[in-house]
Amino acid sequence: TAYAAKIYRQYQKDAIKTVKENPYKLADDIWGIGFKTADGIASKMGYENNDPRRCRSGILYTLNQLAEEGHVFAEPEQLVTEAKELLQADEEPVRKAMAEMIAANDLIADNEVVYLPPFYHAENGSAKRLTALLASNVSDSIAAEPELAYGEQQSSGIVYDEVQQAAINQALDSKVMVLTGGPGTGKTTTTQGIIAAFKAKGKQIVLAAPTGRAAKRMTEATGMEAKTIHRLLEYNPMDGYKRNDENPLEGDVLIVDECSMIDIMLFYNLMKAIPETMRLILVGDIDQLPSVGAGNVLRDIIDSRQIPVVRLTRIFRQAQSSRIVMNAHAINAGQFPNISNGRNTDFFFIKAEDAETIPQLIVSLVRDRLSKTYGYKPKEIQVLTPMQRGNVGAGNLNTELQTALNPSGPALTRGGYTFRQGDKVMQIRNNYDKNVFNGDIGFISAVDTSERTLSVIYDGRVIEYDVSELDELTLAYAITIHKSQGSEFPMVVMPVTMKHFVMLQRNLIYTGITRAKKICVLVGTTKALAYAIHNQTVSKRNTKLKDRLNNNPL
Repeated sequence: TAYAAKIYRQYQKDAIKTVKENPYKLADDIWGIGFKTADGIASKMGYENNDPRRCRSGILYTLNQLAEEGHVFAEPEQLVTEAKELLQADEEPVRKAMAEMIAANDLIADNEVVYLPPFYHAENGSAKRLTALLASNVSDSIAAEPELAYGEQQSSGIVYDEVQQAAINQALDSKVMVLTGGPGTGKTTTTQGIIAAFKAKGKQIVLAAPTGRAAKRMTEATGMEAKTIHRLLEYNPMDGYKRNDENPLEGDVLIVDECSMIDIMLFYNLMKAIPETMRLILVGDIDQLPSVGAGNVLRDIIDSRQIPVVRLTRIFRQAQSSRIVMNAHAINAGQFPNISNGRNTDFFFIKAEDAETIPQLIVSLVRDRLSKTYGYKPKEIQVLTPMQRGNVGAGNLNTELQTALNPSGPALTRGGYTFRQGDKVMQIRNNYDKNVFNGDIGFISAVDTSERTLSVIYDGRVIEYDVSELDELTLAYAITIHKSQGSEFPMVVMPVTMKHFVMLQRNLIYTGITRAKKICVLVGTTKALAYAIHNQTVSKRNTKLKDRLNNNPL
């Protein structure tokens, strides 16, 4: 019935006719109905394995799955092999369907690789616009004179080191610049210095970040309003992005934080709205995990060597007292961290050899030990885990934590999850109608079992969900490290076990640890931690932004 409601909402009176004509259209048009559901309907209607409509839908599904893994394009052979395996179809009809889709511009073949059109236009367009922005002259090179730098230091009480001062000067002298560095290296302080220097020159500054939480942190750090990129571009579901090449952003300098999170689609929409008179400063930690969406934007920009990059590496004295910061840097350098624990540390390692006992150990840490010792409510303590599946994956940990922390009350059930009043939940897709985005965390404030609706509070805003929309939510007592990007939590608990060995990578552990603001607790085995630290294989993403930037030498 939930599918029926969604299908009717999409097609209205044409619903039955549309499904009869081509059930695979459901997979294209309706979020939550994937290829496999549509394929199940089609097979009951007598569709053959090699049916051209089925092959077409299977190819689109395969490309979308690759995009969810971060790939912007597919190699043709890879696409044929994966689609053939998915469809259990013969190779010839799959190749024929692909050729017909390219001929009809449903797919774009470029330099012997295959794109879905939106990804091709996003990657190609981003490279062109970035190149044009770099080529447009800085109308007034305003590199900082020494007296400005010293004056700023005296008025704010901040003393910048040589690299930070070089970053401020580089920003004043560049059309586009990247500022990168790990925790405790002064990215925020340097950004404040850049803002102060531009303000001293009378420039209008605009601040943005990919998520609501990152924008909020930017606002707190700078004392200026920072908007999400969607809000900055005045996005709404009816009209899309109101800010674009015809209606560009206003201001002299755009500073964007947490840029490692920006995928190629969002970056393209941002680039379209930046006029050639504006400067662009991209700030982020390049050693974190890449974006959840397709692309590897920040790394590709840095690797292209077309854009000035300042990398902050010195850990400031006040940050050196934090073992979270020091251990994050040690892990990033391939060294085993300090896990000696102790009364005055902010980083703990609890050894647990038996992975079967870890869920209950995590429950006891969240519900009893950490909340009582540090005074945080259990729901403020975030469990991060490398994977979704398994007994120490997010799915099972959520069930255990919900049972322990919120066992009863009004509830609705959908897709194997029970959502109760008081539950901590996460939105798992961008919903522009509701203005909530993939990764937003909130709390269920009310459940109406008769109307079959529930309300979630996100940062003070109440959003209502019908039962048919609950597949957009998941419990969030435990979330994957990938989903935690751009967020900070007062306390983080993270299992590290060999059960997750396929996911154990250095940048994953580094990203998880650096989400913790006050206390970080790892639970598991030193073997798994050592394995992750030594595993530097960052899964390669199919992207060509770096190549496209290099093919446009300035």
